[in-house]
Amino acid sequence: MYNKVSVKNSLDGETIYLYLKRNGFSENYIKHLRKKEGYIKLNGEIAFTNKIVKNGDILELYKNPNTKSWHNICTVPLNIVYEDDDILTIKKPSNMPTIPSKLHLSYNLVGAINNYMLKKDSNFTVRIINRLDKETSGLVCVAKHSVISNLLNENDYIQKTYLAIVIGKIEKEIIIEKGILTTKNELGINNHKRIISDEGKKAITYVKPVGFDGENTLCEFKLKNGRSHQIRVHMASINHPLLGDSLYGETSDKISHTALVCYKMKILNPITKKEINLKIDLPNDFKKAFNKSIT
Repeated sequence: MYNKVSVKNSLDGETIYLYLKRNGFSENYIKHLRKKEGYIKLNGEIAFTNKIVKNGDILELYKNPNTKSWHNICTVPLNIVYEDDDILTIKKPSNMPTIPSKLHLSYNLVGAINNYMLKKDSNFTVRIINRLDKETSGLVCVAKHSVISNLLNENDYIQKTYLAIVIGKIEKEIIIEKGILTTKNELGINNHKRIISDEGKKAITYVKPVGFDGENTLCEFKLKNGRSHQIRVHMASINHPLLGDSLYGETSDKISHTALVCYKMKILNPITKKEINLKIDLPNDFKKAFNKSIT
């Protein structure tokens, strides 16, 4: 299983290693390519990373040189929204962790993906491009091999749009630009709750109100930077926490979890250049929590 890369804009005397590094391939991926003869081919012949490349050359890079994922498999069916040779996109339900933990070894998205993909590729490694919180539902994009993972992570090939129900009335579009900081407890372990801080990582949230039910506002969100809990902590910082968010607001009798869903995603496949536009139906509990029809 190889991906073909047509060499363009190479520098004089540039090696395969330097060319790949300059074009966004990670050190980890290149390191794994070196492990076995034949993982790299240049113009159809086995090559090593010190080989010189020039414009017009064709590189063939083994898709999955990494060791397969160690995570347990979970026999949980996946709601697959889109799949091709490079990308797998799934509709994750609320209250399913994306990443396994001691409390969720038999029920998590990574384990379910492993179960599905190992039937197709015994050396498959799970590479989540956009991780959703446990309580958040919606679209999750998975890279099916190292090459696409590097490209998707290093460039703006994915645009995500979220919907959330927020407490109170928001009347106009807002841009929130506040740093988000992860703090640690006395044992040096990251606290789950993030805080607003000038020392935190830069984060920008674009908020657009799209409906009001007389009590709460339905808002559409787009993110720049995409930090953990970004929408939740940003909205709480302006006194409009998300409905049902017990961490940054309070629980609600209208919904049993944070009312947040990643409902639209536009992906430009950097290899095939195909544009993929995805949109999912909103979960029933989300729609019932908003006292007005959502179109």
